[in-house]
Amino acid sequence: MASHRKARPTGARIAGIRTPALATAALTSVALLSQTANAAPSAEPRPSIEAVSKKVDDLYHQAETATDKYNATREKTAEQRERVDTLLDDVARRTEKLNTAREELGSFAAAQYRTGASAPDTATLLLADNPQDYFDQTQLMSRLTTRQKAAVDDYITEQAATTRKRAEATRSLESLTASQKALKTSKATVQHKLTEARSLLSKLNAEEKARLAAIEKKKQEQAAAKAAELARQQAAAEKAAQQQSSSGTTTGTASGSTSGSPTGSTATDSSSKAAEALAFARAQIGKPYVWGATGPDSYDCSGLTQAAWKAAGVSLPRVTYDQVKAGTTVALADAQPGDLVFFYDDISHVGLYIGDGMMIHAPKPGAYVREESIYYDGTSAIHSVVRPA
Repeated sequence: MASHRKARPTGARIAGIRTPALATAALTSVALLSQTANAAPSAEPRPSIEAVSKKVDDLYHQAETATDKYNATREKTAEQRERVDTLLDDVARRTEKLNTAREELGSFAAAQYRTGASAPDTATLLLADNPQDYFDQTQLMSRLTTRQKAAVDDYITEQAATTRKRAEATRSLESLTASQKALKTSKATVQHKLTEARSLLSKLNAEEKARLAAIEKKKQEQAAAKAAELARQQAAAEKAAQQQSSSGTTTGTASGSTSGSPTGSTATDSSSKAAEALAFARAQIGKPYVWGATGPDSYDCSGLTQAAWKAAGVSLPRVTYDQVKAGTTVALADAQPGDLVFFYDDISHVGLYIGDGMMIHAPKPGAYVREESIYYDGTSAIHSVVRPA
């Protein structure tokens, strides 16, 4: 008798189990998915050397900007600390005088109490924390001698002055605390930028470092070419001025006049001071750049220019954005040795012009005081030229 069971269709599911072909496909898919999930994410592509160079330069620039803020805050903090110390000394002296005045009032009150020469209210007046409260009571004041009245006046005066000075000292201390906090923040910012720059450079292999050096060399060559061009322009302008001056002198002599180029003592003195500043700056060549340093063993950019002009007897402010205001602005084409050349829109760098498109400056962390073209970071980086004296 024929079986009544139906044949099982090929590929059908039996109790949730697939046929061998489907099971194999499923296992393969699971394996592929597992490999994809476990695979390490693809590494980010290494930045180009040009990108690294730009990033490092940007970080150094940011660090220099933060250094200027640090220098300004440190100078402000020092001034505030001196102010606070002066106020605290003043408060101490006034407190001592206040105590002396109070002791004198106490001696009057004690003497009168012993002799019974005064009413109890008079003693209360002399020993009160605020004798002024009793001044309107004429019947009490009439009982005081001239000396006692003077003692009360002295006490009240010292009490008021001491209260004012204490309040002023408190405000100054609060301001000093805020400045110290800002100083700490600026210092941390500088250190963070420098650490980031060093980290980028440390990741370069030998070949990349060589390529980076080649990029820097090319920039220096381009900067030197621009400096040479400026030197030629300045030499031509100077020659033309000398010829014009010579022609004017000849004409003036023939007509009995004494016209000619000014050679007064002011110009001579200015030139002499500039020469002294340059001599000092040249003596610092080879010393390391250290942010916040003002010498004598290391400098940052504005620390060097400040020290150089100080050697010539000219006082400059500490930071670049104050130094740029300490003199007369002149055109780049008219720059003379000793002038200050400022860089970037935020005026975060400065060098000392030595002529022929060159300067002496403290460039950046890891570098040393050196002579370099004023075009070291391109023409657009030059902000202005200022003549301090």
